[in-house]
Amino acid sequence: MKRKILFLGESYRADAITWMKGLKQFGDFEIITWELQTPNNSKVNRFKRILEYFFSPISIRKIIKKEKPEMVIAERTTSYGFLAAISGSKTIAIAQQGRTDLWPEESVLYPFKKFIQKYAFKKAHLIHAWGPVMAIHMKASGVDMNKVLVLPKGIDLSIFTPSINNSNKIEAIVTRSLMPEYRHDSILKAFGILNQKGIDFSLTIVGDGTRLQYLKDLAKNLQIENKVIFTGRIPNTELPQLLQRSNIYISMPITEGVSASLFEAMACNCYPIVSDIPGNQSWIMHRENGQLIEIDNIEMLAEELIWSFENPESRNEAIIRNRKFVEENANYDINMKVIAEKYHELIDSRNN
Repeated sequence: MKRKILFLGESYRADAITWMKGLKQFGDFEIITWELQTPNNSKVNRFKRILEYFFSPISIRKIIKKEKPEMVIAERTTSYGFLAAISGSKTIAIAQQGRTDLWPEESVLYPFKKFIQKYAFKKAHLIHAWGPVMAIHMKASGVDMNKVLVLPKGIDLSIFTPSINNSNKIEAIVTRSLMPEYRHDSILKAFGILNQKGIDFSLTIVGDGTRLQYLKDLAKNLQIENKVIFTGRIPNTELPQLLQRSNIYISMPITEGVSASLFEAMACNCYPIVSDIPGNQSWIMHRENGQLIEIDNIEMLAEELIWSFENPESRNEAIIRNRKFVEENANYDINMKVIAEKYHELIDSRNN
């Protein structure tokens, strides 16, 4: 009989899909999912969602009673992770998604989130830190570090393969969702500076989000709309080719846990230029294997783009080094096997 896992979280997210797929593939698990049904897109819906969250432990316990999963896993320590902690399941694994998951820091709910996170940490039998930056927060929060597994899920290196781009111009790509916290406007403004300096480039912005129209208008105002391609939402299967056709990857989030997008770019030989924040400092060293840019510093971003393009030797050394790093540390086939085995061990030890 297959072992059953109940997954609590947004099952449509790429991260969640990778996690579940790996557990099926390498652990032969059967996975059932549960998630909140109310979208978080308006004040009215936000209130409905909080109400739904409040009553959700009842629905989750019903599923557990009916389906009898041997384990409950959940993403985000402050939401679904807490629901896993109070689910009554014998075996619980939770994953921290962001650097702390306590976001935004100025939120009125901050003390409440901190309280429920502490409870989730205490009740979980295994806690995933997808990268070192998350483990730092866990340690500071007094988590029993014996329960923590510091390991990214990894990416599929048979799909995200290296390619050589010998283009004599900047062919940059951005693959983060079009939300304010990813600062696409700063990126466009930096390319506006490059354009004024007469530097040729193409910029591909992948994905969808609330800022799409605003960013299209901004590109027009900066007079670079003929050099910027907005692909909109694309199937994940098309992403590797887009990365392989690019030579520079840019990502400017104001907060970051562990970015699978960064690993994907590194695997495809894109030179990474990313924001100078703890989540990126774990993987990138400035002008060694990529570049770290102060948040919203468009002049610095423009200068470093020019520097990276004028130093192809440094860039080529970096992309070779980055591919090797991803093969050694972020290989989905290896890492998901480790995670799946860990789950089997955990279920066995909890059942004895």
